[in-house]
Amino acid sequence: MENNIYNPEYVKGLFNEMSSSYERMNFITSFGFTIRWRRQFLEQFDQPKHKAEIIDLLTGMGETWKATKNKLPNSNLTVLDFSDGMLKYAKQKSKQKFDNEINVLQQDVLKNELSSSHYDFVTCAFGLKTFNAEQLQILAKETKRILKVGGQFSFIEVSKPNNKLLKTLYGFYLGQIIPVFGRLLLGNPEVYKMLWQYTNKFDNAKNATDIFAQTGLTTNFNSYFYGCATGFYGTKTEE
Repeated sequence: MENNIYNPEYVKGLFNEMSSSYERMNFITSFGFTIRWRRQFLEQFDQPKHKAEIIDLLTGMGETWKATKNKLPNSNLTVLDFSDGMLKYAKQKSKQKFDNEINVLQQDVLKNELSSSHYDFVTCAFGLKTFNAEQLQILAKETKRILKVGGQFSFIEVSKPNNKLLKTLYGFYLGQIIPVFGRLLLGNPEVYKMLWQYTNKFDNAKNATDIFAQTGLTTNFNSYFYGCATGFYGTKTEE
């Protein structure tokens, strides 16, 4: 399993299994900070003068949609994920809370069929950790490809804090306590132990920031709450 954790089919199966409880677990895992972070990582976006096209990659159950619509109300929102389980709940959310206005796509972001130079904004919250360096390079190239010139992007991921004590406590919480909640909510604590394994290997978004910058995107690193989450944002300035 150690050598297989970045295999797309393995990742899909993992999130399919977690889908029934993932939104609650995400809230618990971050002590509720994910709600705030989902707002904060969109703050760098400029307000467009026209009806904007937005795509939310690795959308999960649609946890970022409300923050996105609040930040960019005059927009068409398309969302993408490859997990059947996650999209089952995402489609329910689109119907019940967004009047089916969200365009939900089931695709692998690394092998997608999205139009080139089509989107004004690309967002992605808490999905980076499931990619290795080679996959991040593909993700960066795809982000650049689908963005319009002048288009903006923002990514965020749970990370290992900078402070040693906080890092130790956070690691214990994610690695030991969260699986207990997983057992109560899901019945399989091993699935939720994987979240810390991914976070531990990911460390923070600095490497991903460099990979995106290498594609020619203008990229800025960002840190949230002592490094408990990190990310990057920027602009496509040229084809």
